[in-house]
Amino acid sequence: MPNNQQTAIKKIAFIGLGNMGKPMAENLIKNGFALNVFDLNTAVLDDLAKQGANVATSPVDASKEVDMVITMLPAGQHVKDVYLGKDGNQGLLDVVSKDTLLVDSSTIAASDAREVAEAAADKGIQFMDAPVSGGTAGAAAGTLSFIVGGQAEQFEQVKPVLEAMGKNIFHAGEVGAGQVAKICNNMLLGVIMTGTAEAMNLGAKNGLDPKVLASILSASTGRNWALEVCNPHPDVGDSMPSSRGYTGGFMSKLMLKDMNLAKQTADDTKVVTPMADQATALYSKHSEQHGDKDFSSIMAHYDANVLQ
Repeated sequence: MPNNQQTAIKKIAFIGLGNMGKPMAENLIKNGFALNVFDLNTAVLDDLAKQGANVATSPVDASKEVDMVITMLPAGQHVKDVYLGKDGNQGLLDVVSKDTLLVDSSTIAASDAREVAEAAADKGIQFMDAPVSGGTAGAAAGTLSFIVGGQAEQFEQVKPVLEAMGKNIFHAGEVGAGQVAKICNNMLLGVIMTGTAEAMNLGAKNGLDPKVLASILSASTGRNWALEVCNPHPDVGDSMPSSRGYTGGFMSKLMLKDMNLAKQTADDTKVVTPMADQATALYSKHSEQHGDKDFSSIMAHYDANVLQ
């Protein structure tokens, strides 16, 4: 938990208050930071206002006279629209001071992050990419991992703020490095989840109790996060999305988005990713009908009964 007396950052604009952004903003409020907030969801804004946040009328309005801006948006185009402006409207780079630190925690292409950073640099403004890992549970608990791309000096300035929302704060390198590391993580997670579902289904279809199989695998060389924390089989853990109809987790369509970002980066740099290509194809087909379900619902590819 940060000591606000040790950081010059006191007032923050937080833009994008979805399933991840809202609990992140709540943790900032709990840690004593003054917040301007904006989102298209007025119900979320009303809730945060009750907790002490100041509700702004637009991203530009939220970002005036603040020490730091944090954005948590769905895709790269949204990030560029907010910072660079759209259809002749002002972007944040047109209104923030040169002393305002800009941190984008969305998961977007590294090339999009670098485009915004270059435009910010032209105005003498510091922009960093800081995507997160840890899901909605980590956002609520304040245990997220932040993977930051940007200059070392600015990283040290924003670190106390990120520590109010996360447990592990990494400096990955220059701008864009955070996004590259994040998509590598999610690409691997997508591959691991499809493999875990495949193994769980094979064991269950051959008469093994899924809980027993999960326990065996967790104590063996097949041990992994998907197996232990987000097991895709519905008969393993009561607190997992699979036990509640695959709701309340990381949606399959978002996993597909991240895997496509990894594919874009791989193609741009001529890197082969055959395992990820297979997993991406599975999530592409799966998301046509079950995009809003947790990504562990890929289990339905092996056992259609889990979503009936």
